[in-house]
Amino acid sequence: MQKLSIDGPAGKLEIAVNEPDAARRGIALIAHPHPLYGGTLDNKVVQTLAKAFVALGYCALRLNFRGVGASDGVFDEGRGETEDFLALAEYGRRTYGADELAIGGFSFGGFVAASAAEQLPSRHLVLAAPAVGRFPVGKVPENTLVVHGEEDDVVPLKDVFEWARPQSLPVVVFPGAGHFFHGNLVTLQRLVEQHCRT
Repeated sequence: MQKLSIDGPAGKLEIAVNEPDAARRGIALIAHPHPLYGGTLDNKVVQTLAKAFVALGYCALRLNFRGVGASDGVFDEGRGETEDFLALAEYGRRTYGADELAIGGFSFGGFVAASAAEQLPSRHLVLAAPAVGRFPVGKVPENTLVVHGEEDDVVPLKDVFEWARPQSLPVVVFPGAGHFFHGNLVTLQRLVEQHCRT
């Protein structure tokens, strides 16, 4: 993994890049949890999504949203963070080519990822514990992988079902798991790899 600084809408953005060992299939962009509650690109769930995408041959790109770590700016309620994520996408396309694109996000990052996916044609969209009910997460493609913990006390499972039901969107539930998927990260990685293999 290497950490770099790129230009973003509000100044410099700190990013992390993980390259696959084999031939590159494309790029994967991963968004982290809420900046005001300790969310960073080093979050364990975010790292797990990155590992899964790297195992599938993607170059995984994560960023610290504005105001986090070495990134300039201040929290912007999701609007600016989506702009940051789109800037990461543009950097990824310019630097690593325009092959396949995969997008992932955890919690608040799931909201950002879903928002950005409306503007970015991606092959895969993975949302781990998306912050529905807290942020206006819109409709997502029918092949989106949504995973959630049964005992999530940050984003209640019932809120995710209420969001997914009108879309007839399946939700993979981890029995007994909380918001951060403690003890379930290996299973989460395996599930993402299986879902995004094709």
